Amino acid sequence: MIKIKENHVVDSHGRQVGVVLTNREYRRLIRQAEELESIRAYDAAKASGEESIPFAQARKEIERSRK
Repeated sequence: MIKIKENHVVDSHGRQVGVVLTNREYRRLIRQAEELESIRAYDAAKASGEESIPFAQARKEIERSRK
């Protein structure tokens, strides 16, 4: 888990309405979100029970479908 120093933006009533992140923290959060998305896609593909195909074959099929 990543550690982030929280810098909250508050409104005139003192309610937290936003967060300020450093660029580094933002990029790290984006990378982790993308990694989690990939993991979820992998898990969904495995759970679907569909037959897997080699990457090269998948690429060829995708390229053919774009023509």
